[in-house]
Amino acid sequence: MQSLEINLPRVHAEVSAAFERYEKALVENDVKVLDELFWNSEHTLRYGIAENLYGYQAISKFRASRPGQALQRRLVNTVVTTYGENFATANTEFLRDQVHGRQSQTWMRTSEGWRVVAAHVSLMPKGS
Repeated sequence: MQSLEINLPRVHAEVSAAFERYEKALVENDVKVLDELFWNSEHTLRYGIAENLYGYQAISKFRASRPGQALQRRLVNTVVTTYGENFATANTEFLRDQVHGRQSQTWMRTSEGWRVVAAHVSLMPKGS
């Protein structure tokens, strides 16, 4: 098995920029950019706090119906790791009001650019 190069500087910068673009779109409720950054495939999935979304269409529909206010948050402990040229993960914790949550994303390079192929959002227990 050929080993993958971890965190190639150029690739890490690309994924970090895509992650930051996603975060900006999220807090600004820029649904167009959020839709763009998810891979348009039936294989894409997003597990949310109260929903399991299978396929790009379900994720897009969720985004379109989601309330667009009070989305500001602060990120902590963000870790972006790239594996070779075409695959990466981004994990972070977020703080909003009295909420402490975490988010993970799996990113893949596609012909359109870096896209989220799987995502998970969950809340931390109180006091964590």
